[in-house]
Amino acid sequence: MVDGKKLTAVLMQISHKMTEQKDYLTRLDAAIGDSDHGINMARGFEAVEKKLPSLADKDIGTILKTVGMTLVSTVGGASGPLYGSAFMKAGVAMAGKEDMDLSDFLEAMRTGVEAVQMRGRAGAGEKTMLDSMLPAMDAMEEEASANAQIHTVLKAGVIAAWDGVEGTKDMIATKGRASYLGERSVGHQDPGATSFAYMLETIASMF
Repeated sequence: MVDGKKLTAVLMQISHKMTEQKDYLTRLDAAIGDSDHGINMARGFEAVEKKLPSLADKDIGTILKTVGMTLVSTVGGASGPLYGSAFMKAGVAMAGKEDMDLSDFLEAMRTGVEAVQMRGRAGAGEKTMLDSMLPAMDAMEEEASANAQIHTVLKAGVIAAWDGVEGTKDMIATKGRASYLGERSVGHQDPGATSFAYMLETIASMF
């Protein structure tokens, strides 16, 4: 079970990971985007981190919605609205819950991923964060359906997410700034897919 205290601890570690990987994510974005993904993600989660002490005793839905609103208001580029929508929709799905189990976590994740699909009008194979999100969700749901423990479920998700990240190198970008490059975007790893993989990896490390 994950309660508000545990969730805020996880979010704290995600914030640290985004700061740690800020330069790397920005270098990835420099090749095909606006050179700001790492900077934006670090700034957004630094803002989230400042709010965490006051959120630890709140319900899961409130925490997630607050994270989403904070990201929307502080993260520039496409990532802010996309990640913000994901957290806000996940928060709506978890409204009023004082804790969440594996089933709740997967529901929140799936709801968040669907929000990204709708907001970004994108799907698999378009060289976006969805190319790590979607395979990760499929892998986790498959493990969960076999009654695997949460650590096993998350590990499967992380492996699938990083496989998805690797797969973006061979894709032609069709969304966002990267789409302007057309075939020249091939050979470059998608920064949004990478930041999601880091998030999921951080979550998995705490279970």
